[in-house]
Amino acid sequence: MRLIQTIKNIFKIEDLRARLLYTLGIILLYRLGKYITLPGIDPSQLANLKNQTSSGIMGLLDMFSGGAFSQASVFALGIMPYISASIVIQLLGIVFPYYQKLQKEGESGRRKMNQHTRYLTVLILILQGPTYLLNLTHTLPAEAFVLTGPFFQISSVIILTAGTIFVMWLGEKITDKGIGNGISLIIMIGIIARMPANFIFESGARLNGAGGPIALIVEIVILFVVILGTILLVQGTRRIPVQYARRIVGNKQYGGVRQYIPLKVNAAGVMPIIFAQAIMMLPIIIAGYSNSSSGFVVAFSNMYGFWYNFVTALMIIAFTYFYTAITINPVQMAEDMKKNGGFIPGIKPGRKTVEFFDTIMSRITLPGSIFLAIIAILPSLAVKAGVTAQFAQFYGGTSLLILVGVVLDTLQQIESHLLMRHYDGLMKTGRVKGRSGSVSSI
Repeated sequence: MRLIQTIKNIFKIEDLRARLLYTLGIILLYRLGKYITLPGIDPSQLANLKNQTSSGIMGLLDMFSGGAFSQASVFALGIMPYISASIVIQLLGIVFPYYQKLQKEGESGRRKMNQHTRYLTVLILILQGPTYLLNLTHTLPAEAFVLTGPFFQISSVIILTAGTIFVMWLGEKITDKGIGNGISLIIMIGIIARMPANFIFESGARLNGAGGPIALIVEIVILFVVILGTILLVQGTRRIPVQYARRIVGNKQYGGVRQYIPLKVNAAGVMPIIFAQAIMMLPIIIAGYSNSSSGFVVAFSNMYGFWYNFVTALMIIAFTYFYTAITINPVQMAEDMKKNGGFIPGIKPGRKTVEFFDTIMSRITLPGSIFLAIIAILPSLAVKAGVTAQFAQFYGGTSLLILVGVVLDTLQQIESHLLMRHYDGLMKTGRVKGRSGSVSSI
């Protein structure tokens, strides 16, 4: 009854109802674009491409594009080039003073950085478009290509580039006029779109194979446990008490109370997994283009093998520390606290406070990074346990972190609208915690 009443309350709020319906309309438009095949390709000849994207790295690319990759769709490159460009621009903000200055300029600086991100996205698309077409040439039969030659190549690259730019525009519209987090929501919808078919396939494999219904129930229970663990990883924080001294400004008195600084267990979010997977793709690309059969290339081309996952886990732990270090500045935190008249009880202001923050972040980052590495390699462990490769993708990795994070963010957005209008929130007690302040928010 509470759920039904909450849904009624959501649709009573005119602004929230309009935003939800607008978001659903944009999502429908995005999903329809998946079925628009590139001009010059016969849609009935895509069986080989669908087999290629049923598992492995190609399966991940297809999942993040919402199935458009395996359909040779105009949206085939998806939104990932934009995500890659965003990561590069963030890293440039650490190295180059110009981008550091833009980060401090507020809204005007953010607009300039977004403009540079779009330019870099176009450049990445121009490079990725021919690579995607080359893969189609090697994968699909000759009769699949109705058109060939330079005109087909150039026009297809332009269409693929325009398709991703259009998806970016849809994401920005959801952020501006919808319920927010447009780019993240589009990625999440693409991931969820594959879940029903993969679950049906897994159910058929279990019911008709070894283990029967019991094995399927065990898999579902384990999946829920993994999801709960991922929620704890996303929401987990360590609260640091801060005492603020009393200050009198004009006729008002400030401070004199104890507040808390929440330090996230996983401050790096999903970025370490993205970095690690991007590097681990290199052996697969080398193997694909050079037809190399050396032991090193073969070992690191098998994403379900021991060495691939072992090295990936180590890289994720290292990147978690690296990304946490560049996004959380203990010196800046200590200076801001001192300017506002705050101090940590028992810790001297200045250098001692910086050392305290640094020690705390190192301690809470270690278990967070290990848990993140475990989540990243869980799909491979699920495959080894007999789960089909398609369904195993939902047991961890980037897909699960994005799903959990975006769902929590969306629920938080809806709850904030409800509470502003004095309606009950989505939770009976407490508040929904999203990824506020976390760099994992895409």
